[in-house]
Amino acid sequence: MKKLDSLIHWFDSKGPVMIALSGGVDSALVAYAAYQKLQNLAMAVTADYKTLSQEELESAKNICKEIGIRQTVISYDELENAKFVQNDKKRCFYCRTELAGHLLELAKKNNIKTIVDGTNLSDLGDYRPGIAALHENGIKSPLAELEFSKNDVRQQAKMAGLSIYDRPSNSCLASRIPWGRRVTAERLLRIELGETLVKNAVDAKQIRVRDIDGVAKIEVDYETVKKISKQIINQLDSQLRLIGFKSVIIDPQGYSPGKINVIVN
Repeated sequence: MKKLDSLIHWFDSKGPVMIALSGGVDSALVAYAAYQKLQNLAMAVTADYKTLSQEELESAKNICKEIGIRQTVISYDELENAKFVQNDKKRCFYCRTELAGHLLELAKKNNIKTIVDGTNLSDLGDYRPGIAALHENGIKSPLAELEFSKNDVRQQAKMAGLSIYDRPSNSCLASRIPWGRRVTAERLLRIELGETLVKNAVDAKQIRVRDIDGVAKIEVDYETVKKISKQIINQLDSQLRLIGFKSVIIDPQGYSPGKINVIVN
């Protein structure tokens, strides 16, 4: 428990605190630690910015109830952000800059001087302009400061009894659209519906439906790829065409994060 204790003690003399909480395990563990130390001086804030799936939003609400921490949901529409919808390689920077603005505004209203997120040490090895945007706005990352890897987070979340300790990592729906292609409400909707259909048909740890100019590129963990039958592929092809996709392909190499973070001409 030493690792978890260090996270709890990180919040010594830091209250009141705001936690930017998504539906994932990283920010859930941070919220748990903050609540253990600060009780009602800790507030979780979840942003419903229209590119967050309803599944993630519900997960965030459920974990806050599980922890006992008070939660505020703020709503705004990222599709009104012209820089974000143009979807270049700084998309996440624009997203997190806007999020930081909303968090800072809410923190000021509640007289909160410390805002934290769930960035862990493993995240810092990837191209993550969104993390830079949050840090530029003064948002702190206790997991990264204390050198929690992703595996550390899951282990400590399990020890803390958090039900989502093994929940697969997720990201906003816009990450399924290649850089250089505009983010639209239509694309986001068919991606979200498409992933729901795939989850209902395929038992997989990780699932992504990438929207490649209307082609649904399905990514699941590599071990599952070999188990998907021709019958299931035909079923998914029919279903995904009904919601607006032109065709369906299964990525034979399986899921890997950030696979379409390249400019498509």
